[in-house]
Amino acid sequence: MKTIFNIYIRELKQCIEDLGVMVFLIVVPIGYPLLYTYIYSQEVVHDIPVTVCDLSNSSISRCFLQKCDATPEIAIVSLCTDMLSARKQMKEDKAKGIIYIPEEFANNIQSNIQAHVSIYCSMASLFYYKAILVACTEVSLSMNSNIQIAQLGGLTEREDEIYTTPLQHVAVGIANPTAGFANFIIPAILVLILQQTLLLGVGMRMGTDREHHRPALRYKTSSALAYIIGRGFAYLTIYMPVTAYILCIVPAIFNLSQLSHAQTLAMFMLPYLLACIYFAITLGHFIRNRETSMLMFVFTSIPFLFLSGISWPGSSIPIFWKYVSYLLPSTPGINGFVAINETGAPLFDVLFEYRLLWLQTAFYFITATVLTRRKNRKRKIQLLAQ
Repeated sequence: MKTIFNIYIRELKQCIEDLGVMVFLIVVPIGYPLLYTYIYSQEVVHDIPVTVCDLSNSSISRCFLQKCDATPEIAIVSLCTDMLSARKQMKEDKAKGIIYIPEEFANNIQSNIQAHVSIYCSMASLFYYKAILVACTEVSLSMNSNIQIAQLGGLTEREDEIYTTPLQHVAVGIANPTAGFANFIIPAILVLILQQTLLLGVGMRMGTDREHHRPALRYKTSSALAYIIGRGFAYLTIYMPVTAYILCIVPAIFNLSQLSHAQTLAMFMLPYLLACIYFAITLGHFIRNRETSMLMFVFTSIPFLFLSGISWPGSSIPIFWKYVSYLLPSTPGINGFVAINETGAPLFDVLFEYRLLWLQTAFYFITATVLTRRKNRKRKIQLLAQ
């Protein structure tokens, strides 16, 4: 226990003395969630400037455009005669999207052939895509009903209503009442930030040790097991308040949904943090210098987010990548936290994710211990050879 405590204190001291490590373990987790959440804090946008390329130039196409312009989501700012001019409008940032109506639009409707309207959006922000898509979809559904009624002819208003809308439905956003991107994606990003900053910070620490040829085990009575336990608890000490800040204070600042119970959230995040820590220590053994962690881990954030099944439908992920995702703490961590935080799920409802996190903790604890012991053995052989 004394050895574990000494390793624990040494690791905390070295983390505090290393400015680069403290940037990834403290500064980035404090600043980045605020910046990212602020970007998406405006849940919905209105009057997105859109240009139109109406090759049909018919009464029905003009009706479609008038209804689109009347929606709160978009505002038509210009009319173009061809797509080249419309693209120029977007290139000059005068419009964030294009509504393209083909020449055969009106003829197809009159011939009972399905007509198509194409939309093109600037992906500088997902807000633009959502606003333009929602506006055009709602208008097309409304016009479809009117076309159906016109084709029926001679029915009463009640019969027209039953024919066009046989089932009334009301959409209620339970977990995302604002239907905005912040409540949808930010909780997943906050959990992912914990894993990624640990990978960067721990990787930099271990890369520094390798650069300076520091042995992992410095005490005569120390072992790989004591080293991994002491080092793991050092990072856990740093990240417990960081986790509370990221998952509780940041959502409160931006009024995001928080339906979780403190006890349930704490019990779930404990294995997640441990899994991330030992996952980072395991991968840290492959870091050659301080800068390597940046090259290895920064680009993985987007793939890890997709593999979690939050921003990319889990049912559409190939089976191979689904099994790969089970090796990442972020996958059960994100899914479990979203269920607990967004829907108020008890721990019983996320038992699969909870058990998977403990399995990952055990697996990466063993791999970290084995790699540390192996590294120390090589170090001893090198010293004996000298």
